[in-house]
Amino acid sequence: MKITIKKLVEFRRKSDPSKITFVRNLLTDKEKSEDSSGGDYWITSLSSINNSFKSGNSALLDNKIDALREKIEISEIKRIKDQFQQNIEIITKYKDFDIENLKPNAELKFLKRPKSQEILRIKNFQIEAKPSHIFSFSEGDIEEIGGVWFIAKKGGLKKNELGMFTEMLYRYLSKNYSENFHINPNYCIAVDLFIGHRVDFAEIENGSVPRLIDGTVEEIRKIQKK
Repeated sequence: MKITIKKLVEFRRKSDPSKITFVRNLLTDKEKSEDSSGGDYWITSLSSINNSFKSGNSALLDNKIDALREKIEISEIKRIKDQFQQNIEIITKYKDFDIENLKPNAELKFLKRPKSQEILRIKNFQIEAKPSHIFSFSEGDIEEIGGVWFIAKKGGLKKNELGMFTEMLYRYLSKNYSENFHINPNYCIAVDLFIGHRVDFAEIENGSVPRLIDGTVEEIRKIQKK
């Protein structure tokens, strides 16, 4: 069974008694997420942000906002209107972000992300890693690799929670690309689109953001064994 980083974040937020129930439900695939009832709640905003980041075309964001506003006008269902409006707010937040600092000033080659690479085994658990983009670039004679992971989660993430996505992104790059590329920690970045902040792996390396994945998975493993 696959466990997402969002699930690890949800687990860490639980009280000790609630963690036991959460793990039991998680391991029987009963635990529901914010996206479980309505599919991909944030798919519209994430898709436009991903396309804009890759192409460097910010007009795609304005076009998507206009299209969503039109949908709000014609929709008669409040829930749908609210969903479109929240996707507009996510895109608007991203437009205000310092986007150029998310990638190096170099020619980027965006790499495919095969589904076969999405699962990393940690302490006998299958942890899912689905970064938004992986890109290679050259710094002098060195072939480097980096990536960005855009996350939309209602209410946003604390910095140490966002760091879990960054850590997982780095592990993903290490497993799949470290033989051929140098992983640049400054461009191994997770971005919280709801709040509008970021964590790069250099912050984890220098200790300003903690490593939490192994400890969290170990805690789940101990509960599972009880």
